[in-house]
Amino acid sequence: MNKGDKDKLFFFDTTLRDGEQSPGASMSVKEKLLVAEQLSTLGVDVIEAGFPISSREDFEAVKTISQHVKTSSIAGLSRAYEKDINACWDAVKNAKKPRIHIFLATSDLHIEKKLGKTREQVLDMAVRAVKYGKSLCKDIEFSAEDAGRSNVDFLCKIIEAVIDAGTNTINIPDTVGYSLPIEFGEKIDEIKKKVPNINKAIISVHCHNDLGLAVANSLSAIENGARQIECTINGIGERAGNASLEEIAMILKVKSQYHSFKHSIRTNEIYNTSKLVSRLTGISVQVNKAIVGANAFAHESGIHQDGILKARETYEIMTPNDVGVPESLLILGKHSGRHALFKRIKDLGYNKLESKTLEQIFEKFKVLAGKKKTIYDEDIIALVEEDTASGKEIFILDYLNATAGSRIIPTATVEILKNSDNKKTKPIIFRETAYGSGPVDAVYKAIDKIIDMDIKLTDFLLRAISSGEDALGEVILKVEYKGIIYSGKGTSTDIVEASAKAYIQAINKAKLSDNNI
Repeated sequence: MNKGDKDKLFFFDTTLRDGEQSPGASMSVKEKLLVAEQLSTLGVDVIEAGFPISSREDFEAVKTISQHVKTSSIAGLSRAYEKDINACWDAVKNAKKPRIHIFLATSDLHIEKKLGKTREQVLDMAVRAVKYGKSLCKDIEFSAEDAGRSNVDFLCKIIEAVIDAGTNTINIPDTVGYSLPIEFGEKIDEIKKKVPNINKAIISVHCHNDLGLAVANSLSAIENGARQIECTINGIGERAGNASLEEIAMILKVKSQYHSFKHSIRTNEIYNTSKLVSRLTGISVQVNKAIVGANAFAHESGIHQDGILKARETYEIMTPNDVGVPESLLILGKHSGRHALFKRIKDLGYNKLESKTLEQIFEKFKVLAGKKKTIYDEDIIALVEEDTASGKEIFILDYLNATAGSRIIPTATVEILKNSDNKKTKPIIFRETAYGSGPVDAVYKAIDKIIDMDIKLTDFLLRAISSGEDALGEVILKVEYKGIIYSGKGTSTDIVEASAKAYIQAINKAKLSDNNI
């Protein structure tokens, strides 16, 4: 491989588009902007901010990110229709580096069963869409959906045509995660050999993880000439997810003798990015997840512990610092002041918080510090993200009292403030009492009486997010409303209160979506 641009590997992150399509992973515009800013800090080359035509909220999210994030290219997804392309352009046009990402199915299965068209019609659609997109935007990416199962000769034909029409990047997706590394690499190699104008475009790959091979397929692709990797933080995405950005980035770092590509990822920002995405989407990272799982740098075996104490490299091929895992844990207490807190917040990667937001976090910090002997990094992260991620709220928890015991029927009394759309109208206070099989169940039944929505709890996870007997508890849950999954999360030293906060947050998301606010 010659030196220069051919040694540059571009990272295209689709956490905010494909990742958000995970059930229950929907985020508000404000939350998406937080993630986009962190992705930019991480060094991502292209941020796919959403699918603008799909909803008003998605359009606003892409538009907002385009206006605020200036170091990364901002892409919007579009079908091969003019109305989609127009919506996409309107959303990304204010970006410093805008990109329109057009996709169209190319496998015979999709062409016949999904599109109801012929190969010739699809070829014509692709060319016309790319030409129209190019008339609006200099940077066009074309995705051949289900390329992994497409006829290679037709795939090469359509690739050649859309490059001639103005495509800058050609994406070869393994849309359903069907390929093996050897066959996917061979397909990339065959495309390079058969498409005469392929050198005029960057080859990209977008691999799904249905068979657990998304990262392996992505690596096979770059070994055979691909120079853009489409991936997500924590590997989230539809079905089994996408290729994991952090795994690919750390493979390149640890095995640099085999993959000597230049790239812009700042690996010491991986941990912060992973934690942020996990909290905002409500999708927990499995403890044994490579790179960012809780056990990634944990050693319980006596033999391993002995080896680590003698020489870290005996059982660790990378260090916590490589991915930004904080090594200092105990830092602050009730006597700590603003300066110490604000410095630690900045050290944890939150560099763009406004003074008003920091003051609000400080007030919450003092309340928490009054309940806990020691404040951990995880506690601070929870406070920051609870404050910065809160979007518009219809229902607000104002009062909670729950009783339970071995010979007592669990009972809960809840007061909720309900905000009106009219800013001049004061919130209305609702109060209800209910019984349940436990204190959390009683709280949820009382809330259900107030909100009067057909909400069904589908998933509930409780965990401690810091150390000690007075650890801050975090509840992450999912609810179903009108067939759509919404996530919620809440933190408190009281797990019943954390449960109520998480439930109300999910309800707010459902209500806002229902009202199309």
